[in-house]
Amino acid sequence: MPVRRPLRQLLLFLLWLALTGLSGWLALQLAQRVGIAELRATGMHRLELYGASLQREIGKYAFLPGVLELEGDVLDLLQAPDTPGLAGKVNAYLEQLNDRAGTLSIYVITTQGRVVAASNWRRADSYFGENLAFRPYFRDALDTGSGRFFGIGTTRGEPGYYLATALGNSHHTVGVAVVKVSLDQLEQSWSTVEAPVLVSDEHGVVILSSVSDWKFRALLPLDAAMREAFDASLQYNRRPLQPLGLQSMRELDQGARLVRLRGDGATTASVYPVSGRFLAQSRPLSGTPWTLTVLSHLEQVDQIAQSRALVAAIGAAFVGLLGLLYNERRRHLRDRLAAREALQTAHDELERKVTQRTADLSSANQLLQDEVAERIRAEATLRAAQDELVQAGKLAVIGQLSTGIAHELNQPLTALRTLSGNSQRFLERGDLDTTRVNLQRMAQLADRMGRITGQLRNFARKSSGAPQAVPLSRALDNALSVLEPRVAETGAEILRQTDGADPVAWCDGNRIEQVLVNLINNSLDAMRGQSAPQLELACAEVDGAALVTVRDHGPGLSEAAQQHLFQPFFTTKEAGVGLGLGLALSAGIVRECGGTLTGTNHPEGGAVFTLRLPLAPSPPHIP
Repeated sequence: MPVRRPLRQLLLFLLWLALTGLSGWLALQLAQRVGIAELRATGMHRLELYGASLQREIGKYAFLPGVLELEGDVLDLLQAPDTPGLAGKVNAYLEQLNDRAGTLSIYVITTQGRVVAASNWRRADSYFGENLAFRPYFRDALDTGSGRFFGIGTTRGEPGYYLATALGNSHHTVGVAVVKVSLDQLEQSWSTVEAPVLVSDEHGVVILSSVSDWKFRALLPLDAAMREAFDASLQYNRRPLQPLGLQSMRELDQGARLVRLRGDGATTASVYPVSGRFLAQSRPLSGTPWTLTVLSHLEQVDQIAQSRALVAAIGAAFVGLLGLLYNERRRHLRDRLAAREALQTAHDELERKVTQRTADLSSANQLLQDEVAERIRAEATLRAAQDELVQAGKLAVIGQLSTGIAHELNQPLTALRTLSGNSQRFLERGDLDTTRVNLQRMAQLADRMGRITGQLRNFARKSSGAPQAVPLSRALDNALSVLEPRVAETGAEILRQTDGADPVAWCDGNRIEQVLVNLINNSLDAMRGQSAPQLELACAEVDGAALVTVRDHGPGLSEAAQQHLFQPFFTTKEAGVGLGLGLALSAGIVRECGGTLTGTNHPEGGAVFTLRLPLAPSPPHIP
C-alpha cells in the first residue's frame, strides 16, 4: 500500500495534465474554425463590394470610345490623315472631351497603328505621331471590334486601363479610338478599407492594390518566355515584376485558402498588417481576365482562439482538480468508515465476551462487575477520542491540499504556461536556441514543483525542511528567474543593491525562494498601471543577521493593510486574483527558519518588506 498509493496519485496527476492539454487543444481548433468561418463570410461580402466598385468605375467609361464614331471629323481624319487643318480640329475636340470626361488621355489610331490625333497634343510627351501597332489593345480592336488592356504607358510611364473600339463605316474599319482611364481614385478609396485587397491580371501580376508596395509584383514566379513577351508588348514598361512572396499554406473550399505573406523589409504605410498569415478569397471579374483577391488577417482569430483555449484549459484543470479533491475525500471517508466498522466489530466482540463472562460469573462478587462496567466506559471514551483524531487528521489534509497546492504551485504553473507559449512562437520562427533555453527553464520549474510537492507527502506532521547555508543573492536570482516573464510583461526596472559580501543565511533555501517570489510578485502587482515601475532589491548583513529588503514604488500600504498584513485570507487585490494567503504563509515559513518578516511604508513612497534571517554558522560551506 505505501508503494502503490504514490504511483496511483502520479497516474491521476498525469491523467489530469493530459485532459487539461486535450481540452485546450480541442478548444483552440474549434475556435479557429469558427473564427475562420466568420472571417470568410465577411471576406465574401468584401469581395462583392470591391468587385462592384471596380466594375462600376470601369463601366463609366466603356461607352466613351464608341462615341467618337459619331463625330464625322474623326472618321474623315482616319480616312485622310494628311487633310490640312483637320488634325488640329480633332485634337481640340479630343482635348475638350478628355477634360470633361476626366480621363487620362483619348487618341485615335489609323489601321496602320499611327496616332493621328490625341487629347495631349499640346504636351511634349504627346502620343501624336507615335506608332502603337505593337499594343495588344490595338490588335484586339481590329480583330474583334474592341480591346481591353491594363498597362504602363511607354511615354510617361503612367499606369492605366485602356479601352479601345474599332471605328468605321458600314464597309470597313478606318481606325481605332482609345481611351486611357486612371484607377488611382479607386485605389485611394481602397487604402482605408479594413483588409488588404488586390487585383491581378491573367498573368498573375498585381495591377491594382490597396497597398502601394504590392503593385506590379507577381503572385507566381515568371518564366523567361513570359518576361520576353512583356518586353515585346511593353505592357509593364520593363518593370522588374518582383515576386510578392505569397505562400499558400492550406486550401479550403469555395476558392478560399490560408496563405502566408512575408514582408520584404520595405516601409509600408497601412492601417492594417501587410505580412503574416491571411485568409485569401478570390473571384474573377466579369468582362475582364482579372482576379480580385481579398486578404483577411488571421491575427485576431488566432488571439481569440488562444484566449478561448486558455479558458478551456483552465476550466478543465479546475474541474479535474475538483475531481481529484473529491476522490481524495471519498478515499478518506472510506478509510474512516472501515476503521469505524472494525472498531464496532471489536466492540461487539468485546460485549459478547463480557456478557458471556458475566453470565458465567453471575455468582461472582459485585466488585468484579463494577470493574467490567468501568472498562466499558473507558473503551467508549477511547472510541470518541479516536473519532475526533480521525476528523482532525482529515481536516488537516484538506487544509494542506487547498492552501499548499493552490498557492505553492500556482506561480510555477503560470511560469510553465508562459514559457511553453513562448517556446511555441520561437519554434515557429526557427529560433531553436531561445526555445532550448525555455525548455531548460521549464525543466527547472518542473524540478522545483517536484521539490514543493515532495514536502507535502507527510500529511501527519508539519515540516519546514532541513536548514542549510543559502547565499541570498543566489536565492534572489532564482526568484527573479521564475518571475522573469512577469517582470518583462510589466516592464519593471530591477535595481539590485549589495553592501559588501553576499550574506549567507541559515534556512531552507527552497522555501525562502518561495517567500521572495511572493514578495516580488506582490510588489509588481502594487505597481500595476505605472509607466516606468521600479523594484529595489537589497541584501546586507546587519547586527549579526542576514537581511533582504524588497521595495516597490507603488501607492504603499494603507492603515488597514498594515494591521491585517499577515492574517490569512486578507488581500487588497481584486476578487479572483489572490487568495490572501501569500504573506501569511511567507511569515510562517520565515518563522520556522528562525527569522522575521515585516512590512511598512518607505519614507520616500511605496511599500518595503524586510526579511531577517539568521546567519549560517562560520565558516559556511557554499557549493
